[in-house]
Amino acid sequence: MTTFWLSLALGLGAGLADYLGGFLLVRRSPSARALRYFVALGAGFMLAAAVLEMVPEGMAINPQWAPLLILGGYCGVHLLEHTLVPHFHFGEETHHHEFLSARTSYSVLMGLATHTFFDGIAIGSGFVLSRWLGWILFFAVFLHKIPEGFTVASVMLAGGRGRRAALNSALFLGVTTVLGVLVINLAPTWVREGLPLSAGVTIYVAATDLVPEVNREPGIRMALVFFAGVVIFLLLRLMGHF
Repeated sequence: MTTFWLSLALGLGAGLADYLGGFLLVRRSPSARALRYFVALGAGFMLAAAVLEMVPEGMAINPQWAPLLILGGYCGVHLLEHTLVPHFHFGEETHHHEFLSARTSYSVLMGLATHTFFDGIAIGSGFVLSRWLGWILFFAVFLHKIPEGFTVASVMLAGGRGRRAALNSALFLGVTTVLGVLVINLAPTWVREGLPLSAGVTIYVAATDLVPEVNREPGIRMALVFFAGVVIFLLLRLMGHF
C-alpha cells in the first residue's frame, strides 16, 4: 500500500472512532469512568508524541518559523475555545442549562471540528515525513477519538438535538479528520507549516483540554494511566529506532 492510501485509510479509521464515540453515547454503552481512562491514556501519549516527535521534526523542517507556528497553533485553539466554543469537557455533558440553544451546540461542534481537522493534518504530515512518524501520530490521535465523538454527541443531545443529529455531529468530526489528511497529501509542501501548527494544537488538546479531565478524578489511578500513555509512547519510540 502506498503512503498516500495508508495515511488516508488510517485517517478514515481515526474518523470512524469519532463516530463510534457518538454511537456509544447514543446507545448509552460505556461508563464515564471507562472514557476517562481513554482520556488519561490519550493525554499522556499525545503530550509525549508532541514534545518528543512533532516539535523536533517541525523544528528540523522549518527552523525559522516552527517556534512561532507551534505557539500560533496553541494560541489559536485557546482563542477559539474562549470565543466560539463555550465551556465543555471531554465526557458526557450534564450541564444542560448551558446548551439550551442549537446555535450553542453547533458552535461546540465547529470548535471540535477545528481540532479534528488538525488531527488529520498531523497524521498526514507524519506520513509525508516517514511511516514511523505517521503511525505514531495516528495512535496519538486515535486514543482520544472515542471520547471526542462521545463528547460532541453528548453536547448535541444536551442542546435538544435528536439522536440523528448527535450521530451526524460525530460523523462530521470524522469527515474533517479525513479532510485534514487529504489536504496534506495533496499539498505535501504544506507539511512545513502543517506539522508545527498541528504540534501546537496537539499540545493544547493534551495539556489544556485532556489533562484537566484527568485531574478531576481523585486518587492516583488516573495519574498512573496518564503516565502509562507516556511510557507506551516511549516504548514504541524505542522499538522504532531499533
